[in-house]
Amino acid sequence: MTLVSHSHPHVGGLVERERELAVLEAAFDEASAGRGRVALVTAEAGGGKTALLERFCADRVAPATVLRGACDALFTPRPLGPVRDFAADVGGELAETLAGGAIPYQVAAALIDELHGLDPTVLAIEDVHWADEATIDVLRLVTRRIATAPVLIVLSYRDEAMDARHPARIMLGEVATGVSSVRVDLAPLSPEAVAQLAEPYEVDPDEVYRVTGGNPFFVTEVLASGTGSVPSTVRDAVLARSARLSGDARALLDAVAIAPPQVELWLLEVLAGEHALALEECLTSGMLVERTSGNVAFRHELARLAIEEALGPRHRLELHRAALAALATPPAGPPDDARLAHHADAAGDADAVLRFAPAAADRAAALGAHREAAAQYARTLRYGDRLDPGERGDLLRKRALACLMTDEYDDALAATTQAVEEYRKINDRLREGDALRIRSDVGWCPGHVAACTRDATEAVALLETVPASRELGYAYANLGSLHRQAEEGREANEWAARAIELGRTLGAEDVVIRATTDIGAAEIVAGAPEGRGRMEDALAAAGEAGLVDQVGRIYVNLLGSAAAVRDYAITERHFAAGLQHCSDHGLELYRLYALAHGARVALDRGRWEEAVERAKAVLRVPRCSTTPRILALVVLALVRARRGDPEVRTLLDEAWALAEPTGELPRIGPVAVAKAEAAWLAGRPDLVVHSTDAALELAVGRESQWRVGELLAWRRRAGARDTVMVKPRGPFASELAGAWREAAERWTEIGCPYEAALALADAGCEQPLRESLDMLQSLEARPAAAIVSRRLRALGVHDIRRGPRPSTRGNAAGLTSRESQVLALVSEGLRNGEIAKRLFLSQRTVDKHVSAILRKLGAENRVEAAAKAAALGLPQPG
Repeated sequence: MTLVSHSHPHVGGLVERERELAVLEAAFDEASAGRGRVALVTAEAGGGKTALLERFCADRVAPATVLRGACDALFTPRPLGPVRDFAADVGGELAETLAGGAIPYQVAAALIDELHGLDPTVLAIEDVHWADEATIDVLRLVTRRIATAPVLIVLSYRDEAMDARHPARIMLGEVATGVSSVRVDLAPLSPEAVAQLAEPYEVDPDEVYRVTGGNPFFVTEVLASGTGSVPSTVRDAVLARSARLSGDARALLDAVAIAPPQVELWLLEVLAGEHALALEECLTSGMLVERTSGNVAFRHELARLAIEEALGPRHRLELHRAALAALATPPAGPPDDARLAHHADAAGDADAVLRFAPAAADRAAALGAHREAAAQYARTLRYGDRLDPGERGDLLRKRALACLMTDEYDDALAATTQAVEEYRKINDRLREGDALRIRSDVGWCPGHVAACTRDATEAVALLETVPASRELGYAYANLGSLHRQAEEGREANEWAARAIELGRTLGAEDVVIRATTDIGAAEIVAGAPEGRGRMEDALAAAGEAGLVDQVGRIYVNLLGSAAAVRDYAITERHFAAGLQHCSDHGLELYRLYALAHGARVALDRGRWEEAVERAKAVLRVPRCSTTPRILALVVLALVRARRGDPEVRTLLDEAWALAEPTGELPRIGPVAVAKAEAAWLAGRPDLVVHSTDAALELAVGRESQWRVGELLAWRRRAGARDTVMVKPRGPFASELAGAWREAAERWTEIGCPYEAALALADAGCEQPLRESLDMLQSLEARPAAAIVSRRLRALGVHDIRRGPRPSTRGNAAGLTSRESQVLALVSEGLRNGEIAKRLFLSQRTVDKHVSAILRKLGAENRVEAAAKAAALGLPQPG
């Protein structure tokens, strides 16, 4: 189980954790060899996570380095708290970076550099379920970049403490899918283990197990309570244990309980006074433990909560007031606004909350800890009746921006709406107009297009009644962006031109770059050759100006506009750099857009496993921003439809439900085309026209040549013959003219093998149909291949190769011979690089084989694949 008490003579040791320790040891051995690893340690509250880490870290010997940090159990935790815990032990660049107030990607870069320069290192971060967003961003970045570092990162957390939308849950999900991660699940103790621990005590071990469920912390507290009976709750056990201490010791526990996560010795002397002399008694009892730099804390958060909840209201208030006064003038270093805001709120000191909480929020926002910033702004606003309308409006506007960054759109919209009302009270048109522009920006991502367009228009009208400002420039650019997103090119360019002119007049280069981006993106979609150069010039200018967010936005618009018209010269050049920029700078929303566009490009270019992985990475994040989710759902649905797999309609129905209410062609068009293809592949050409009617009308109205061509091509395959006033662009023009060979050649030149095969399938003679069939079978596009086979048979052709090779058909899971070889080595525990060396293949080829194996076996990971292979009697190591 668990390391129960540091000094209790009987309750101690580690029981039933041999396997878990072995897993961590193996991961550390891999890391020591220069192959960075991440271990995820999870259990319920009190499940023994800390005890396991203490034992594992204590067993490290020189030259190994151990770095430990813990996340705060606070409503609004300190940004980068756990990194600060060990920064002094690392020193160097990391400490300087933190002291300089750096943002997460800079902290992560410094930490990565330090880790590469250290001896084998264990970096343990506890209680990640309490992590602030800046810490989550640092962990996300660091875990992506440790493949060659001699470091084992151990992250402990409670599964039940995070919902599906929690940023830590999303980050851990990304880590868990990496090839360098292992998971350590700590199960409750068995009845035998509880009996072993209870043996020195005069208690019924069965009753202890019944009450505690084998939870290690509960077992510890019950046995250490010394009551001779089994308390009914852990709270009773903790209080019974504390009751055995002296009055001074109990008073000291009260002081520590109100100041999580740990208390400095100087602060303890202030809060506990003469009772501080009882510290040794508390440490000896095991109630408290020493943490970093001599600070003390409760051994477990559950114990702290039990003591805190037992405090009388007056005593609790006195302690928080004392902590507030003491922390306002610490003996060293600047005051911590986040801690001060916590104690001010608990003490009911409104003036102190208004003094410290906004500063804490601003600092959290600057560090990228937007969830914590939003909470601190909300804390301030609870005392907002003491502020004037302008001050309240500013806080609401800041809260809205913080909520926007965390995808809490309902809260962001509510905050901006209130901000608008506050500014109207004082007739501040400048700030009211800017708040309307922000509300417009907030509303677009979840698809409230009509409302956000009204807000954008009203913002411009309002801001034009006051002297020209940067706010008006952004309002022009925002309105232009909305038109561009709807593929209303003429209107988009008009508003963007206004923004550029005003930005140049005011010397606001950021406004100019923002508007230039929209013009360039519209030009790429329209096929104007100058679009790419305009966008790349804006990208360079934004980089030189240090506009990190703008760089991310430009990358996303470059990738999105190029992917929409199959311009892979742009996507291949900028995808990796764009994804890296968004990842390094914590621009997670833009990163999702980049992944979604990259998924579509991989699908179009025949790299379907890669497309699926990128789409799944997007869908793992339950954000309200509809565009990346729509694109990912479409990609996943099309791969399934093209392979003849199930669950196509469910995916497309969800995508349509997100896209259709927006009325925007870039969201509606891809779904309509996907529905048409899925219907055609399923032998339902009658549904193709119905699926595309609305989208075609919208595309014609927008004069979108590429989308019109794509929609008409699918309708033509279903037998429709449409006449429209918009001339299609690209290979679709050849397809619609009946020039199937020319269309196939143009698709091949572009790099779209599936579309080339479909173009050949439109031929009415044997040779091109055979070419089409070969191409479709190589892609494992079974439904389309079946359609082409039927056409060949209709021509009287009989010698048609059917489906996979005999070696594949004879395999219970449909694996090829090579895939069977790879699976056998996967079952041996070899990584992809090792398999590549063993089979004399490139690692990229092995990556593709492993992805295909997981898909064919329906396995989520390599361990599950090996288990399913054994169950099916497939090749095993040996």
